[in-house]
Amino acid sequence: MFVFRVRNRQSIIEAFTVDPVYLKHNSQETMPEFRHWQIPLGRRFRSLKLWFVMRLHGIKGLQEHIRNQIALAQEFKAFLLQDKRFEVVAPVTMGLVCFRVQGSNELNKCLLERLNEDGRIHLVPSQIHSMYFLRMAVCAANTESSDIAFAWNVIQEVATQLLAETDNEVNHERAHNDGEADF
Repeated sequence: MFVFRVRNRQSIIEAFTVDPVYLKHNSQETMPEFRHWQIPLGRRFRSLKLWFVMRLHGIKGLQEHIRNQIALAQEFKAFLLQDKRFEVVAPVTMGLVCFRVQGSNELNKCLLERLNEDGRIHLVPSQIHSMYFLRMAVCAANTESSDIAFAWNVIQEVATQLLAETDNEVNHERAHNDGEADF
């Protein structure tokens, strides 16, 4: 743990800010964005960050970490393939699994919103052409199989609730429309 004290944090934030759309979120104005207090995500500094990781873990340690993340992503993919409500929308690449619940883009947006509001896990969205989907990125150094199972259980729980509510709304509309047709 470290403490970073500055007289004028705005100067640091302005110097290091990189704000692509996929990094925006609802709490941007309410809490400090510490990612703006460091070397930015720009092209020139990605190699420097990699160099630091390689110095810290070594080539073998980095290879082991990457292999572990790939295996965990494949584990998550296996969970998705066992549940007919979900689909994998792109090949699993490294530790990234792109998936969606079968249904509309609105349904998937609602699922993402509820998952992130729930607070137990955090996912980010993406879109290819007109298909909206969720991205599960397995990338933390200490991620284990139990963490993948936990995330999957949360996704299933929230999706089950959402789909039940959606089914109830559709059934209610049908009953309402059927009632009008009788008159």
